[in-house]
Amino acid sequence: QNHNLHIISLVPPLSPCKPQDKTKPAQSKSKPEVKSKPRRKNVGPTKTAAKPAPTLPPFDFDGYLRDKDNRDFKLLIDQPRKCHLRGAEEEKGGDGESKESAPAAPYMLIAVKSVAADFDKRQVVRWTWGKEGLFQNGLSIRTVFLLGVPRNRTALPLWDHLLTYESQTFRDILLWDFDDTFFNLTLKETHFLNWVNRSCPHVKFIFKGDADVYVNVENILEMLQGQNPDKDLFVGDIIINAKPIRRRSSKYYVPEFVYGAGLYPNYAGGGGFVMSGYTARRLSSACQQVELFPIDDVFLGMCLQLIGVKPSRHQGFRTFGIPRPSAAPHLQTFDPCFYRELMVVHSLSVPQIWLMWNLLHDPKLSCHNRISPTSWPFKWKGRIGETEKGEMDYGEKKVFVTHQ
Repeated sequence: QNHNLHIISLVPPLSPCKPQDKTKPAQSKSKPEVKSKPRRKNVGPTKTAAKPAPTLPPFDFDGYLRDKDNRDFKLLIDQPRKCHLRGAEEEKGGDGESKESAPAAPYMLIAVKSVAADFDKRQVVRWTWGKEGLFQNGLSIRTVFLLGVPRNRTALPLWDHLLTYESQTFRDILLWDFDDTFFNLTLKETHFLNWVNRSCPHVKFIFKGDADVYVNVENILEMLQGQNPDKDLFVGDIIINAKPIRRRSSKYYVPEFVYGAGLYPNYAGGGGFVMSGYTARRLSSACQQVELFPIDDVFLGMCLQLIGVKPSRHQGFRTFGIPRPSAAPHLQTFDPCFYRELMVVHSLSVPQIWLMWNLLHDPKLSCHNRISPTSWPFKWKGRIGETEKGEMDYGEKKVFVTHQ
């Protein structure tokens, strides 16, 4: 039954419960039991229940540069048969023959960045836009969640058991043996691409994004109609002319000795983007040649630049959320008829994702004047401020300032 599950590093068994000896004095509060020490340095004690910052300031960039060549980490939980389709999904029709000479593979693989503690976010993705199965025209979808080892293990006791049980139940967890921190998201990128190259080499398209986004998978599938999975394709909310942030208080601060150029290459906002399987396989090789960079979105842009792929901007990808227009403060941006026209919208809570998915799949939903979300290239009607090519120059807007 569990032949699709492959756990390389088994977690230790839970200790059996023992009856408490009432005659034994209670343990002193001044000497709490310490089960284990953190593997890595620079981890201070957690004084409050607040969620820790992604990277504890000040970040040790010197140490990052010293350790950046350490880029191969063990895969602790694997799903080696995730891309092996079964039964009717492998059939061409009634003749029982395979669709292609190559092994049957999903039409699209959904890969979602996550952390161990965010079980609720993974659950809402599984039950809404990340649900596996057959979609329109028999297109198959598979989903995986990408995780590292939590740096603060005391914040989620028995985290390893949680992920083991979760993987046994859903068979969608990929866990690597590196600390799951903001600046290690680049490692998550490179290891995922390696996994695709090894375990899912025949996938046609890949959507990769965050767990706090709403995704209209149906719109993405429509957009991909007519696209060749064996040619380069990379689509998302493309940021151009972005400058490195030199302000030390910023989450995205990068000193000049780490990146001295004045502009970043064009890259996609990490909330969500789509690429062909062909491009993913090329990126897997290219990203091994590019020096690791602490911001994963920019790093992937460097890899795209190396293989000569220009990412395409699609305005249905809203990876920086939906701002409320100052000229129309009454506009309700959380409107299913508005979301129905989009591909990806970032920065939604778990209840909002669940609510929007159900609103959009309500048979009573009625939207007038629906515009097609699948025209290529996508353009809004009457949009103001577009350049000749329909691209927005994010450099002038200092886009990273919006990520406070």
